[in-house]
Amino acid sequence: MKGDSNVNPFAKSACCSLSRGDASHQVPLPSNDISKTSEPNFDHKKTMVFLEGGSFLMGTDDPEGFAEDGEGPVRLVTVSSFYMDPCAVTNSDYKRFIDDTGYQSDAERFGWSFVFHLFVPETLQTQNAVYQAPWWIKVEGACWKNPEGPGSDIQDRMDHPVVHVSWNDASAYCRWAGKRLPSEAEWEYAARGGLVQKRYPWGDLLKPNGEHQCNIWQGKFPSKNNASDGYAGTAPVRSYQPNGYGLFNMVGNVWEWCSDWFSPTHHINAALTDPKGPALGDSKVIRGGSYLCHKSYCNRYRVAARSSNTPDSSTGNMGFRCAADI
Repeated sequence: MKGDSNVNPFAKSACCSLSRGDASHQVPLPSNDISKTSEPNFDHKKTMVFLEGGSFLMGTDDPEGFAEDGEGPVRLVTVSSFYMDPCAVTNSDYKRFIDDTGYQSDAERFGWSFVFHLFVPETLQTQNAVYQAPWWIKVEGACWKNPEGPGSDIQDRMDHPVVHVSWNDASAYCRWAGKRLPSEAEWEYAARGGLVQKRYPWGDLLKPNGEHQCNIWQGKFPSKNNASDGYAGTAPVRSYQPNGYGLFNMVGNVWEWCSDWFSPTHHINAALTDPKGPALGDSKVIRGGSYLCHKSYCNRYRVAARSSNTPDSSTGNMGFRCAADI
């Protein structure tokens, strides 16, 4: 992967996700208050996975990783007990939130979102492609309920992860649900499933016994996806086997927002018990990779991999799952 002269360095991040600022200057929108204050009667003990706190080796010095992202050094980190959703928030879950509150997502308020080029008509591909990352198309009307733009819908994807949700949108959902976004340390602790310094939630081999364990890109990015894992886009949230903690699709499928601001260096001197990101920043952490990740470009479907995006950004491969305090 590294040292490949045919790989565009910009693409190593742009295939992961793209911020609104990469398409054009955006004026911040006014605050978007939830119009209703009612919360669903979620019983966290029944719907979430209890994760007993403990210590684990966070980060990696894996040569396949991206040192510039701040994946290392490996350090012993302790997290307190918490709850974690077994799956990413689904379209069905998110629709319930929208129906109850009248909330408008950032993509709806901006009027557009980023869609991968193979999912849109050729006319849009040529007209609205993003400079230096032409596989991302700025599609007017694309949002959580119209993931490829006008004329598309989620009727046959209600059990798929919701996409085109910004960090702001994910945080609003969490407030409504009486939950929160996980910290980056909590996310990695959960993703590892009790395994120590393994590359993936199930071990070090990407396809043990030749079997797919996650939804990522197969083929030549960004032009040909063989979809040998069965999915060209998102997969249902309970696809593949869960990890050792009973959590599904912790890598691949969709990127998942974390609560922390992103920094490639802050963690080096951060607290080693319940660490948080820096107090301020421009971008929030995203974890886990997505269906667009491929070793030749992104390779961020490893449990220690990190990326980030601005809180108002949305793409067709970013979602989230919730955590909750004990």
